[in-house]
Amino acid sequence: MSRSYGTVGIVGATGFIGRALGRELSARGWRVVRFSRQPLEEGAWRSAAGKLDLGGLDAVVNLAGESVAQRWTRSRWERIENSRVELTRGLVQAIEQMASCERPRVLLNSSAVGIYPSSEDEELREDSALGTGRMAGLCRAWEAAALEARSLGLRVVPLRTGIVLGKGGDAWERLRMLFSWGLGGRLGSGQQWMPWIHLADEVAAIIFALESEDLSGPLNLCAPNPVTNREFTKRLGGTLDRPAFCHAPGPLLSLILGGFAKEGLLASCRALPVGLEEQGFNFKFPTLQSALDDLRSSRG
Repeated sequence: MSRSYGTVGIVGATGFIGRALGRELSARGWRVVRFSRQPLEEGAWRSAAGKLDLGGLDAVVNLAGESVAQRWTRSRWERIENSRVELTRGLVQAIEQMASCERPRVLLNSSAVGIYPSSEDEELREDSALGTGRMAGLCRAWEAAALEARSLGLRVVPLRTGIVLGKGGDAWERLRMLFSWGLGGRLGSGQQWMPWIHLADEVAAIIFALESEDLSGPLNLCAPNPVTNREFTKRLGGTLDRPAFCHAPGPLLSLILGGFAKEGLLASCRALPVGLEEQGFNFKFPTLQSALDDLRSSRG
């Protein structure tokens, strides 16, 4: 059952997904309050640098988190953990300090498909076993922090997102640049599965979860047709009319990027959006080719 529109707070509102989500929610009739760590213009902005002011919110969507797409040094990993786990704990603590009648009713909190173990061909759904690596451990702690809000009476939905493809996003823009330079190609063996999702479907899925009052627990936010890195590379090169002859060997990637290469670029994750599909969500871009065709036609 869908709920009536109200006021939603977006933590991480200045990010790639947060900006698109804020625009779409406003267009649908929600009042959007945006949170940022940086001083911004007057209006519907609140600070996320100190104690979070969640007064007047019906729902909270937490999308904050430093990018994991970098070499994981000790200091960088600490920042990654703090921007996810500690921020989420602080968010739940702020909710706990509110009067029960004033608390938001739902918390949608970012997570990632990196919570699953790397697997060659296993189809991973929301009830699949979880991984034990560094990235999986981060996601488990992240989700555990968010799920503490259940004891406060909130409906909680961890959003296990795959690679988000959209104009202006790091993944798409970096790939487009590499292929335009003739440097596109597979990573490692190319046999690893890549869970991806178009930005439009990412935003639509978040709103679907927000407005579906009987939906709780983790959701895989990825398209229903994952592809291997080899297939992804082939289709992207064909769509952009660029060669895809380059090959980045796994050992070289590991040497340069360390843990991110092993648990990110080279990990295999055949995640499927079973929870969304069982609830009746329809993808606008269910196949990689449909997503790439749209991105090519809208680039500028």
